[in-house]
Amino acid sequence: MSLHTLSVAELSASLGRREFSSVELTQHFLDRISSSNPALNAYITITAERALADARAADQAIAAGTAGALTGIPVAQKDIFCTDGIRTTCGSRMLDNFISPYDATVVERLAAAGTVLLGKTNMDEFAMGSSNETSWYGPVRNPWDLAKVPGGSSGGSAAVVAARLAPVATGTDTGGSIRQPAALVGISGIKPTYGRVSRYGMIAFASSLDQAGIMAPSAEDCALFLQAIAGFDPRDSTSVDRPVPRYSAELNSPIKGLRIGILKEFFERGLDGPTGVLVNAVLDQYRALGAELVEVSCPNLPLSVPTYYVVAPAECSSNLSRFDGVRFGHRCENPRDLMDLYKRSRGEGFGSEVKRRIMTGAYVLSAGYYDAYYLKAQKVRSLITADFKAAFSQVDLLIGPTSPSPAFDLGAKVDDPITMYLNDIYTIGANLAGLPAMSIPCGFDGHLPVGVQLIGPHFGESRLLSAAHAYQSVTDFHRRIPAAYV
Repeated sequence: MSLHTLSVAELSASLGRREFSSVELTQHFLDRISSSNPALNAYITITAERALADARAADQAIAAGTAGALTGIPVAQKDIFCTDGIRTTCGSRMLDNFISPYDATVVERLAAAGTVLLGKTNMDEFAMGSSNETSWYGPVRNPWDLAKVPGGSSGGSAAVVAARLAPVATGTDTGGSIRQPAALVGISGIKPTYGRVSRYGMIAFASSLDQAGIMAPSAEDCALFLQAIAGFDPRDSTSVDRPVPRYSAELNSPIKGLRIGILKEFFERGLDGPTGVLVNAVLDQYRALGAELVEVSCPNLPLSVPTYYVVAPAECSSNLSRFDGVRFGHRCENPRDLMDLYKRSRGEGFGSEVKRRIMTGAYVLSAGYYDAYYLKAQKVRSLITADFKAAFSQVDLLIGPTSPSPAFDLGAKVDDPITMYLNDIYTIGANLAGLPAMSIPCGFDGHLPVGVQLIGPHFGESRLLSAAHAYQSVTDFHRRIPAAYV
């Protein structure tokens, strides 16, 4: 069996038995990246020298008997996480030359766990997009069909895991940016509860919505890595000081009697026919496993998209004001004066989607419109959160589709922002309410993967992961690899 087809648990066990070294494993993935990344465009930066140095250190720890469960395992980092001494671009021309002077907490914790950094993955610019087509470095392509999008904004991370150019990758999820790409490329992806994973060193898009998470082939792999990055961080004021469960140890929790709520609003309209059939087959499988499925309603959930596209742009307009051509990032040539420096540096440094959201955000926060738009959106956000709370008083988990349809063609929606935004119609609600959610593969529409979404109550990651693991124990969709990358 090829090294890239092994799960994280299998890789860890094999490294511990000295069946191969971390250096050999790392070189295997670097070779795959070298041959396959040019077509996929999934990595922005490949850190080959750093990776091999990390691998040598991991092999020494294994030999000394001081290794942990993740020691020597290669990982890809979404290029939104600051990495000390390594370029961190956020997929933007604005940060094309930015070398971070420190590590994000997520990077720091995975390094402390002994993982090996393969590189930084491509992404929608400043995490704004649903198809990975807004990146300054060009679009990422879906490994199942190079003419299709991989989803966004964590499309690079999704593609490297699907094509097995990394065993696991980090992602961020502001409105579905882990779950939607995971669904479109046929892998597992989890967005934890807001505050469960530190946002320190993660370049901000919308601070009340952004959350870091894990993308990997299986729920088991996600559990191992989420364990490593979760936990309180005093450097992040939104980090929650709460003990982290042993996610991998709780994977086999019994599913019999688990109450799973079928989200009525997700099945009413907009769902592609074949996708709906596959999602309904998942419901049947959970019934066969002993779960109890009941229909529940969150009546305000259909308002998620308009609510999100007021709140998120408002926060992004504030967060991105720091990129002005003065302190760091892109700076225009020969500015006439300070105002010209600001205007041209931002005009040249930001792409069209980022500009669109900054302008929208500035508008909804402006005098005379704050109450009409931003304040009203926050009130609706509270109603959506209350709907979820009421639903979780009846059930343990919620289930529904992750995306309305499989991956669409590159370029198909770039000129229609509203249609593009509707790709996140099923994922945004969990971000507005700060809930944990994950997508797992559940079948294929033709040759393209389809995902199903599980949503849990606050800090319900263990229950999410165990339910996903139960499904993956009786299916093999998470093990399938695109033919060109086997």
